[in-house]
Amino acid sequence: MANILIADDEREIVRLLRIYIEANSNKVFEANDGETALQILKTESIDLAIVDIMMPRKNGYEIIKHIRKNSNMPILIISAKVDLSDRVFGIDLGADDYIAKPFEPLEVAAKVRAALRRVGVQGDSLKEKSRIEVGSLVLDCDECVAVCDGVTMELTKAEYKVLELLMRQPRRVFTKEQIYEYAWENGQAVDDNAIRVIISRLRDKIGSDTIKTIRGLGYRLEPHG
Repeated sequence: MANILIADDEREIVRLLRIYIEANSNKVFEANDGETALQILKTESIDLAIVDIMMPRKNGYEIIKHIRKNSNMPILIISAKVDLSDRVFGIDLGADDYIAKPFEPLEVAAKVRAALRRVGVQGDSLKEKSRIEVGSLVLDCDECVAVCDGVTMELTKAEYKVLELLMRQPRRVFTKEQIYEYAWENGQAVDDNAIRVIISRLRDKIGSDTIKTIRGLGYRLEPHG
């Protein structure tokens, strides 16, 4: 799990980013002004910072300068300042990427994952286990056998891979993109309907209330039994 600082005076943006970033099993620290961001950086072990430029009580540039004096952690700028000079200045100051507002939250989440991978922090890593038990569900990963309420289930390869992903971290929300990457060799070739079909089949086999749809985000497994 990675510790992520989101510093932005627009509370709605912070709330939105928090949903997507915590979906990757990260812990989010919020700051709505520069002074609060600096205090968090001094008291918490932060792995990556997402920083807005225009904030009260110290702007984003000051935050970046402070970070670079003390750390090589990844820094992503999100800002409504879209001029080339602003982008160049932010990168030269020490930011790793510059994201213009309005932005796509999934893209920001992807950039966070990529930045964490580069520095060896895997906030969304999956622990490999040979046997996974979640409530009445059991998955033998060595034998590729799935059991629900003591009954072995017949699953297709895609059904098995999706169930395995959801069981490895129950209650975590997995985006459609993450499911694509894990269950199919070429995620770009899979459309939303294919995911819905797989989820529907799994619900028929393990219970309709077991896999929850999180509107606009993805799916999560709710343990039962």
